[in-house]
Formats: sequence, structure tokens, C-alpha cells
Amino acid sequence: MTDEKPLRADARRNRTRVLEAAERVFTAKGTSAPTEEVAREAGVGVGTVFRHFPTKEALLEAVLFARLHRFADEAEATVAADSPDPGVAFFGFLTGWIEMSGAKNAYFEALSAAGVSVPSAGSVIGVRLKDALGVLLSRAQDTGDVRKDLGVDELIPVIIGTAKAAEHAGPEFRARTICILFDGLRPRQA
Repeated sequence: MTDEKPLRADARRNRTRVLEAAERVFTAKGTSAPTEEVAREAGVGVGTVFRHFPTKEALLEAVLFARLHRFADEAEATVAADSPDPGVAFFGFLTGWIEMSGAKNAYFEALSAAGVSVPSAGSVIGVRLKDALGVLLSRAQDTGDVRKDLGVDELIPVIIGTAKAAEHAGPEFRARTICILFDGLRPRQA
């Protein structure tokens, strides 16, 4: 999302406060939480919210994009860190992706229900995530932490399916589901 003209410093601060508050409110109460509650949490009037985000869908979209950009930044930072233990970095990244996906899916569903087009795997964010995943996968394969007969294009649907399943499982089953996925990604022992 781009603004047509630069915002004053106070308007930028208000916009940031609204986005942060919206994320907290939607995380705690779901995407159907009222915009008025977001305004209260941000310490601004509802008019301020609507000045920056003319519709609730625009606010949901901005929160979703902010979350996805943060996650892509984290992915690129993980790649740049070049961990001495590529397996730990790879499996940590996958865990974060699966955990982030539940919240992301709630935003996608709310926006889709409102008729708003949401970014696809081919979006700039999707390309950034796929590139980071490719580097982390390759490094983990090179050290023998992940089976070599797996590519990024095969892995992404597995992550998506696991994330979707994890959304509907309680915490103990979510951890177990992720553990089973990770066992399947490791090389077979002879």
C-alpha cells in the first residue's frame, strides 16, 4: 500500500499506532473485531483510523501486508545470518512460517469474503519467502539435515498443508504435527 502524498510526522506516528493496535486487537479478538476497538487501543479517534484506512478491509489488508513484510524480512535476516547449524535455521524458519500462517489465513479469509484481492505466492513477498526458503533448504541439505530429494516447489504445499492442519489442532497436536513433518523432511536412516 502506498500513500499518494507523504504524511506529516504526527500522521505517520498515528498510522503506525493504528496498525500496531489493529494487529493486537485482531490477534486477540479475531478479524471481526470492530474498528472502534482498534481506535481505542491506538488511543486515537475512529476518524483517525478511517482517515488512514477508509474501510475495515483496507485496515485488514495493511495489517496483513505489514505482517508478511516483517516475516519476509525475518526470513532474509535468517539467510544473512548464515547459521553455523543450517538444520536448526531451516527447521526454525519452517516453524515460524507454520505459526505465522494461522494468523495470515484469518486475514486472507476475511479479505476474500469481502471481495478484496489478496497477494498470491507469486507476489513480491511470496518471491522473497521462496528465495529465502530455497537458500535455507539448500544449506540444510548440504549438511545432511534435510533429505536431498526435496525441492522448494514440493516443500511449499507441504508447509501450507501443515499450517492449515495446525490451525485446527490444539497446542499439543500442533507441536506433534510439526514434529511429524520434520521427521519426514530428514534423510532416511539406513
